[in-house]
Amino acid sequence: MTPNASSASSPSRRSFLASTAVAAVAVAGGMPLLTACGGSDSGSGGGSSAGKGAKKLLPSYVASNVVTPDIPSKNGSPIGFTAKLDLATLKTSVPKKLGKGGKITVMSPFWGSPPKQNNAYYQAMNDMIGVDVVWQNQDGNTYDQKLGAVLASSDVPDVVVVPSWNMGGKIPTAIISKFADLGPYLAGDAVKEYPNLAAIPTDAWQRCIIGGKLRGLPMPQSYVTGIVPLYRKDLFDKQGYQVPRSADEFMSLAKEITNAKAKRWACLDMKWTAWQMFGVLSGSEKPLGWNLVDGKMINRVETDEYLEALEWTRKLFAAGVVHPDAMMGKNAPDPGPKFAAGEFLIYSNNITQWWGRTAEQATQNPSFKIWGMDVYGHDGGDPTVWAEQPAGIFAFINKKASQSVIRDALAVANVTAAPYGTKEYMATNYGVQGADYTVKNGVPVKTNQGNNEVSNAYVMIASPAATVAHPDFPDVAKAQVEWQQRMGGFTKKSSFYGQMITEPSRYTNLSNDFEQLEDDITRGRKKISDMQQAVADWKSKGGDKLRDWYKKLLDENGTAAG
Repeated sequence: MTPNASSASSPSRRSFLASTAVAAVAVAGGMPLLTACGGSDSGSGGGSSAGKGAKKLLPSYVASNVVTPDIPSKNGSPIGFTAKLDLATLKTSVPKKLGKGGKITVMSPFWGSPPKQNNAYYQAMNDMIGVDVVWQNQDGNTYDQKLGAVLASSDVPDVVVVPSWNMGGKIPTAIISKFADLGPYLAGDAVKEYPNLAAIPTDAWQRCIIGGKLRGLPMPQSYVTGIVPLYRKDLFDKQGYQVPRSADEFMSLAKEITNAKAKRWACLDMKWTAWQMFGVLSGSEKPLGWNLVDGKMINRVETDEYLEALEWTRKLFAAGVVHPDAMMGKNAPDPGPKFAAGEFLIYSNNITQWWGRTAEQATQNPSFKIWGMDVYGHDGGDPTVWAEQPAGIFAFINKKASQSVIRDALAVANVTAAPYGTKEYMATNYGVQGADYTVKNGVPVKTNQGNNEVSNAYVMIASPAATVAHPDFPDVAKAQVEWQQRMGGFTKKSSFYGQMITEPSRYTNLSNDFEQLEDDITRGRKKISDMQQAVADWKSKGGDKLRDWYKKLLDENGTAAG
């Protein structure tokens, strides 16, 4: 079960959502796709969600035993399901309605055209939960603007969904001043009143501590990287190509594959895989590549590994083995059609495309087989892969809400966080059987009505632990989970793993130009020396002061990495 695969040539916010707990499990009908702050009320001064006393604020973890996965989690991987879906055997994870019939308003980002409020899906969910949820869906592409305006006003909805990529500027300060402390309802054993929330991994809750209080409800995701070097296994097998196990082997293979006259190239931009092969710290989300190494706070852009990864990627472009489309960077077209046509055989993207491309080609190109390469160290040894953050989208409850409204909101979250294989999960992710989806050969498929109505709504309030389920392509589900299990064995957590970081506002734009410079270097428009100069400028313009800020933050709050 997976949503529509992202078409971006490199990972994006939309593909981020694809890899989160809910999106990773949404089945063949799919849904549109799409990530805090201080131990003290530090406002524009920034802060972290760690804090020395953070552990007492966290909900107790109680694993769910309602459904047993076909593939258990290992090394931080999602759980996996491969069996056909049988509606008759769905379990019940919420035996009685916890909602008391109240009304709550929810503001949330929505990608696409939102459905009418009184649609069958919304009505069925509200009946199941016992709460009248009224949605105030906002355009996801401009959500930061709407969010800022609403939080600056006195008219704040009962529940507001905030992705971590919208946590900049004054938003963290507003979260602290506008939203409720959920500790009295969820901290410690109090969460046991909501069993599906109790089954959310502790790491995800850690990121909900903001301003010294437990304020958010999380959408968990696996901390193991979801960026995979995907390749055409059918063509590899046909041509006798071997999966490369080092940077040099990759280059040799790429040259062997490439025949520009025949319109065949080896790959697209492999920068994201280069980060993994060379062990470069993750820089996709704050703390943007900071880590304590031998007592010194280091940023990824200062490391030899960072420059070596850029140089290796530059050599791929220079050797002519990269498809010309990749020269366009973010403006490159959807890689799907040319990948299916065999114009290139390898590209890095979100793990959800493993299933997405498989489903896309299953009927028209039955011999097509996409698979994921394991990542090796650049020298052929074990890789060092850095953990991603364990949650990225959060729901907050208005500080002015009455106790009954807070409990009704938690009742909603307890249903939406139900695990795969339950009636509540199917209702949340698929809607009303017959109207919103049908089940064919053990595979749920959304109807046109389902595609229009069942997306971007209840799943945003809270979600179960990361899950992969593809009853239509069980071998892909198994392979996806096992890939993350293997990569999880080589995954390290940085000093700031699991923390929601809000940098002081004066540093907001400090690192903005690095991504474009990376692409200019790899495509031969700039040189490595230009990056070295940019790093020197970055240090003098605030990077060194930001380093001191991160070191102080770590000294005061400690690390959440286990």
